[in-house]
Amino acid sequence: MRFLRRNSDDKADTAAVEETGVDVEEPANRAFTAGKGKPTPKRRDAEARRRGPVAPAPQTTREAMRRAKQTRPSKDERRAATAERRERMMAGDDKYLMPRDRGPVKAYVRDLVDSRRNLLGLFMPLAIVVFVALLMPNPIVQNYATLVCLAMLIMMILEGVINGRRVTKLVRERFPKETVRGASIGWYAFVRASQIRKLRVPKPRLKPGDAIPR
Repeated sequence: MRFLRRNSDDKADTAAVEETGVDVEEPANRAFTAGKGKPTPKRRDAEARRRGPVAPAPQTTREAMRRAKQTRPSKDERRAATAERRERMMAGDDKYLMPRDRGPVKAYVRDLVDSRRNLLGLFMPLAIVVFVALLMPNPIVQNYATLVCLAMLIMMILEGVINGRRVTKLVRERFPKETVRGASIGWYAFVRASQIRKLRVPKPRLKPGDAIPR
């Protein structure tokens, strides 16, 4: 019966064509676009495919250590990176300084301390003298060395207090918008002044007697 209905429909179409003289066709859908047959890949999957296959996760601790050793920089590279960091730190680069030494305020305090000669710079040599004097078998030498060192220590403390107040005042005048704590700035100046000049970190930018740049 299906074939009969189909044949009858075909005959009807043929008769319509013969009667009108116009070929009847189904209208084509111009807006229709043929599909690609597969979904569009995600950007993450496409990038991963370009990078290549991902190595599987290590199965053992030894394998993980071996991979870490392969990706780790060589000894020469680490040594060069350490030397570069230390050089930049000694030069005063804020990026490589410790948090306590960063900022223009601390740099200005260092310049104030480094541009003067301080009695506090003899603190470490004085400690060595006291240690050697205590090892001397002569009690008279020990007594005199102790008195001299005690007098110098008192003078150093007084100089540190006076210098801390002076530095705090100058810092507040130079940076009026900054919150300056006198105890913190004074202690920072005290520690800086008590270090030997050649051992200060970062290195002094000024010599004793140099004018502080504006």
